[in-house]
Amino acid sequence: MKNLKYYFQRAQEEKWAMPQFNFSDFSQVRGIVNKCAEMKSPVILGTSEGESKFFGLEEAVALRNVLRNKTGLPIFLNLDHGKSLDYVKKAIDAGYDMVHFDGSKLPLEENIKITKEVVKYAKWKNVLVEGEVGKIGTDSSRLYSEKFEIKEEDLTKPEEAFKFLKETKANLLAVSIGSFHGIEISGIDPNLRLDVLKAVKEKVGDAFLVLHGGSGTPEDDIKEAIKSGIVKININTELRMAFAGNLRRALSSTEEIVPYKFLQEAIKSVEKVVASKVKLFDSANKIY
Repeated sequence: MKNLKYYFQRAQEEKWAMPQFNFSDFSQVRGIVNKCAEMKSPVILGTSEGESKFFGLEEAVALRNVLRNKTGLPIFLNLDHGKSLDYVKKAIDAGYDMVHFDGSKLPLEENIKITKEVVKYAKWKNVLVEGEVGKIGTDSSRLYSEKFEIKEEDLTKPEEAFKFLKETKANLLAVSIGSFHGIEISGIDPNLRLDVLKAVKEKVGDAFLVLHGGSGTPEDDIKEAIKSGIVKININTELRMAFAGNLRRALSSTEEIVPYKFLQEAIKSVEKVVASKVKLFDSANKIY
């Protein structure tokens, strides 16, 4: 199986994006992997600190291994928004393919210092490292009833992105270009700041750039972002909404107590979201 860096390089050259879908339970993973296998799309399974603490780091690695062997699909595992060096190290030791250290709320020099330590530790395990510069709104995936405002000072500054990548040697960089974690209640979030993305890309050259908060982002913006250098896009809120919404309806309309029966439709709802994103990111039929 080709490694994760190979797929990022392919995505950059061919102008498509690797999908990352977050999960916290096996039913969600089944929906994600079922549809990616059907559409022949490589996939990154993501777990935040909270999701991985609930599911288990070693358990997530074991599940990835089983599903890789069973499907032959290039399935990779990423720790999303690791907030401490200690926890990031635990994910590396457990066998994650990639880790994201989120030092975006730290002063730039402190962010660089810790990310360099992450890169040094990850190098010996051939684990990729994603860093972050600029603040990508909010801390949790939820609905917002009022328009979410992105502050200009929170957007990624090209010079800081260049300095960060030059000093840390991180493999990827998450950028703040107007997206946020969560989704507006209308289902469509504000437009991306594509001007900021293009300025960052011009400054950092061939570096792999990542879009967080992909749920609810206008589709035309997603397509333009991929053309402008985004090679990975994270989706979580839309999956949670589909899964939780379907589960609520199923449980309110039946007295069924057998989980594998009432979870089937929830899994299908996840598959539907995954299919739409794989098509949008143009990652289907990329396993060759």
